[in-house]
Amino acid sequence: MISNTSVNKFLEEMSALLNPDEIILIDGTENQLQELREIACKSGELIKLNEEKLPNCYLHRTAINDVARVEDRTFICTTKKDAAGPTNNWMDPADAYKMLYNIAKNSYKGKTMYVIPFSMGHINSSLSKIGIEITDSIYVVLNMAIMTRVGTAVLDKLGNSNNWVRGIHASCSIDENNRYICHFPEDNTIISVNSAYGGNVLLGKKCFALRIASYQGNWEGWLAEHMLILGIENKLGEVKYIAAAFPSACGKTNLAMLIPPEEYKKNGYKVWCVGDDIAWMRIGEDSRLWAINPENGFFGVAPGTNKTSNPNALATTSSDTIFTNVVLNLDDNTVWWEGLDENPPENAIDWMGKRWNGKVDKTPGAHPNSRFTSPAKNCPCLSREFENENGVPISAIVFGGRRAQTTPLVYESRDWNNGVFVGSIMASETTAAASGKIGKLRHDPMAMLPFCGYNMGDYFKHWLDMGGKLGENAPKIFNVNWFRTDESGKFIWPGFGDNIRVLEWILNRCENKVSAKETPIGFVPYSKDINLSGLDLSENKLNEILEVDKSIWQNEINDIESFYEKFGDNLPNELKSELQKLKNKLK
Repeated sequence: MISNTSVNKFLEEMSALLNPDEIILIDGTENQLQELREIACKSGELIKLNEEKLPNCYLHRTAINDVARVEDRTFICTTKKDAAGPTNNWMDPADAYKMLYNIAKNSYKGKTMYVIPFSMGHINSSLSKIGIEITDSIYVVLNMAIMTRVGTAVLDKLGNSNNWVRGIHASCSIDENNRYICHFPEDNTIISVNSAYGGNVLLGKKCFALRIASYQGNWEGWLAEHMLILGIENKLGEVKYIAAAFPSACGKTNLAMLIPPEEYKKNGYKVWCVGDDIAWMRIGEDSRLWAINPENGFFGVAPGTNKTSNPNALATTSSDTIFTNVVLNLDDNTVWWEGLDENPPENAIDWMGKRWNGKVDKTPGAHPNSRFTSPAKNCPCLSREFENENGVPISAIVFGGRRAQTTPLVYESRDWNNGVFVGSIMASETTAAASGKIGKLRHDPMAMLPFCGYNMGDYFKHWLDMGGKLGENAPKIFNVNWFRTDESGKFIWPGFGDNIRVLEWILNRCENKVSAKETPIGFVPYSKDINLSGLDLSENKLNEILEVDKSIWQNEINDIESFYEKFGDNLPNELKSELQKLKNKLK
């Protein structure tokens, strides 16, 4: 059934190692996928939900010890340790292969080995990449069928090429002490053992689309970034595209599916979602930066998603969706999570499989990192350019994170190199998307700290080099912070749909339609240039969150220097220069 020599060799080797009872090639047909859904429901791997209220939707529960990405168990395996850099866990490839193969050996016995050919990006796009993932989990198969383009058409496109990414997933015993997610960028290989949670086992997602692809992009001259892509259409029907990077669970999906406030709707504004998580960006024939979303679906955080915060996301989940670690409402066989509404079910099963009464029980019914996997085609605001093989041209790049103080609502970098500096010093309060303490402040350059597949000092240099190639066509770079708080800890900026007010200013700056005020860190808006009409926010309050406090930033300098020290000689001189410029401006 498979004519590709390298694929066949890979499958023979893996079959001998894993010892499955059966091998099934995923052909991408609905008939085959439906058969797998039915098998998974019989085994308990999935629970079929109410067909009338949630057609073709299913619930899945992971093990209690397997609920998020595990950065301390995630490794970059390169022949030289320096190639992985100081921000990645490193392992020697020979040692890693030996260890992983010993863990996975014979783990498919009594199981089926599913072979998933998948394309990251439109199958016919020259910007796309192909992978083959093997797995013993139907949950993985069905999620990959939503998140990527799968099937025999991918093999047809691959032909007999050896240019594809090998993905090996073995659930094993879900032993957290032997859980490893290892990347071999020099070999185009990913191996995940002892996990069944989405971010660790949907190998086309962070593993391929960021860690392996960022390494590929460095060699091939393009960028693989943890960024949403959205288009903003004005009353003239003109659409401008923005790529924006935020750490996981910091509002990327909400921003990507933003619904403008009524005043903007009346003036003809529309927002179009190209992607909510990952952008692959290349320099086009016109010397501009163009981006595609390599994914075909959304793997979104469920808690907090509701008709107010993100009605488009909620609508997207209304059919053909797999929910992970949310509440099962036994009364009508639907799902619920914290923040969905104010009526938690009383007769329910929580994410751990225990009886749960939302009116009485104090523990959350859904895990804070519970997820939905939904096809992009379900999104009401999906861009008509979503399937464009060439992608979309990027006018602005936006970095952002959670900072209660320090960072203003929005500021513009002075130029490309300064923008790379701004991205490199990003810091944000951690969320439930990764295991560990919630609310701890950590540096997360370009929101890529957990996802950069090589030395981050070299990654910064690659960004600087891309700017040199783009020249005057380089997008402007901005930083936003929706999360400034007042003295009582409440968010000052309303966020959600009203974020378009800031995006409007960003695009106006890109077109030189408004001026800006210079500060030590960059250019901030004059309050008169942010449209507050219809918003319960005074100009004084706006000025408060646009303020750049020199004393706070002087303290920030020490933190930046400490972070930069990690990179030693790999830190580009251009960033050292930008840091010195900031010091001088703060004096």
